[in-house]
Amino acid sequence: MGKFEVLDHPLIQHKLTIIRDKNCGTREFRQCVDEIAALMAYEVSREMPLEDVEVQTPMGVTTKKRLAGKKVVVVPILRAGLGMVEGILNLIPAAKVGHIGMYRDEETMQPHEYFVKMPSDLANREIFIVDPMLATGGSAIMAVDALKKRGAQSIKFVCLVAAPEGVEALRKAHPDIDIFAAALDERLDENGYIVPGLGDAGDRLFGTK
Repeated sequence: MGKFEVLDHPLIQHKLTIIRDKNCGTREFRQCVDEIAALMAYEVSREMPLEDVEVQTPMGVTTKKRLAGKKVVVVPILRAGLGMVEGILNLIPAAKVGHIGMYRDEETMQPHEYFVKMPSDLANREIFIVDPMLATGGSAIMAVDALKKRGAQSIKFVCLVAAPEGVEALRKAHPDIDIFAAALDERLDENGYIVPGLGDAGDRLFGTK
């Protein structure tokens, strides 16, 4: 069973509180999401494997550690997931970026896939799916389905705010993946939005209604 972890670092919690405020403007919201994503990437990448490498320093030769194994692919679920990409790339600049486009039917609340573009050879890559919200879990489940269908084997889901219903649904559908959140909120409302949440992350990132 994959793990579910809430990353309660003080800086993450502080910045998350800033963007929960309904009066937080687009610029500050976008900047804080970027910073939270970078801080989360630090924790999410903690178990990445290392290998020994010989280095010639100005003082001599030594054997030290560098990253080994699978290359990282960051996969934002469009469009809100785009707000988390740059922060992760700032920490892991060699990462590739794939995209999954989905929209939610406002009547049925079911997700629909409309766009998938990925780097090649997903089986040999570490995948970070990013989306600010894990609400019903529908989009996350479909995103993992799409990646597994294309050969992905090592997947982590990274979000800012999760609802218990979404975490349960994603873990039930894909018990092998790890889930990382900055917060686990109370519940979903009747419209499938997270309470207390932070509103529509896509609209707040991009200044739309």
